[in-house]
Amino acid sequence: MVSADNIISFPQAGTPPAFPSLSYDEAGMPSGHAILFDWLELAELNMASPTFHILTTIPPPSQLSTLSPFTVSTSRGFLPLSHPPTTLPPRFSAVSSLLERMPIRTLSGAPGLLATFTFGETLLKELPDLTGAVEEYRDDATIMCALYRDYSFLASAYLLEPCHERHVRGEGYGLGRQRLPACLAKVLAKVAEISGFKPFMEYAGSYALFNYRLKDPELGMEYSNLRLVRAFEHGLDPASSEAGFVLVHVDMVKHSGQLVEGAMDLLQACAKDDRESFNEGLELVVQAMKQVNTVMDGMWKKSMPGDYNSFRTFIFGITKQSMFPHGVVYEGVSEEPLSFRGESGANDSMIPLCDNLLEIDMPDTPLTDILKDFRSYRPGNHRDFLEWVGNKAQYIGVKVYSLKKRSSAVLYLHALNQWLPNQLLSVYDQMLAVEEDQGSLPECAVIMDLVKSQRKTLIKEVAKYRKERSQ
Repeated sequence: MVSADNIISFPQAGTPPAFPSLSYDEAGMPSGHAILFDWLELAELNMASPTFHILTTIPPPSQLSTLSPFTVSTSRGFLPLSHPPTTLPPRFSAVSSLLERMPIRTLSGAPGLLATFTFGETLLKELPDLTGAVEEYRDDATIMCALYRDYSFLASAYLLEPCHERHVRGEGYGLGRQRLPACLAKVLAKVAEISGFKPFMEYAGSYALFNYRLKDPELGMEYSNLRLVRAFEHGLDPASSEAGFVLVHVDMVKHSGQLVEGAMDLLQACAKDDRESFNEGLELVVQAMKQVNTVMDGMWKKSMPGDYNSFRTFIFGITKQSMFPHGVVYEGVSEEPLSFRGESGANDSMIPLCDNLLEIDMPDTPLTDILKDFRSYRPGNHRDFLEWVGNKAQYIGVKVYSLKKRSSAVLYLHALNQWLPNQLLSVYDQMLAVEEDQGSLPECAVIMDLVKSQRKTLIKEVAKYRKERSQ
């Protein structure tokens, strides 16, 4: 049952976060069957703050189907609340059959339909319109997300197969298929709408975070125990570059629970002027991001850079791609061409969480505009959480509070230091501002020497790039 110790709540009059099948009372608290879940309550920070609920324990399997798989939690972070399904209901056996035969190299090692360039014609012969069958599972959020994942794989393979064929022959990509058949388009649009995604492949809901399985459930989330559920090229082989490319992202995000916990602890402590707890929360954030960056540093050992182009074709989007100059018609959905961005690790929620939490000012650049557009390609609960954190951090002044005490300023600087691989000029400038505010931070001398050196290099590289672009 709900207890005062197990709910996150920062209530104000307004709309509570949208959790499928949950109802809320007038105070914005979960009611009805939500009382079966364990929630965590943090103090009311102020009446001007929106409400947000964070799961601290995972509901039992019998209740998971009522929650969006991508509900943020302190145990799973931004990973789905449970491991993704590896099979679909029997009504969708035709989908399962196509996906099993689709990869360039199938699980058995034999060439698949994409290897023989026969996937599209096979899909048109074998895939019925299963729009009606979707209704049978509408209230099961986990199955809806699995259907979204699998139909988005079918869609990308169908649209981009001609480009893959030309690429294999050493030609340019040319044009992809310009129309998505109704048997595919209608179901994809429907499950995407129900699940809260775009009707095209996304990072979290399909390609990466909902696309792993455990070889041995007893071994948990160890990297060597991770496998892909769906793949385009050789990804069903765990040693392949395609598998490494995806599973390293899963391996990074498994540390996001600690990141979420640290962020929430930090915000609560800042509002209460509890310096010790604030520093502990900030230290959790730093340690979580160190783990994430350690995993990221191993990316190109598990996914060879030279192999990237062999599976890249199938993760292109529609927007601003030469393969789809006018967008794609979704038959049975819209005769007006539709356009969506492809999946991208930039859609992940961890770095944006830290950006918002630490109040990092983003530069006004075209890249920043693209990253803002990417916000709509995250799961809805992730988007709501990130926006809430940003508003809360600004309202209570996380940055200002960090600089009021040297111990916090040092930890704040260490947190910013986790952005160095991204080489954001705005992060460098913020780190220099912290050093200037504190007068001197000899315990951070190594970090700051690197910042000053890389900042100079970055400025030179940007100037060179702009000069080349203007010629």
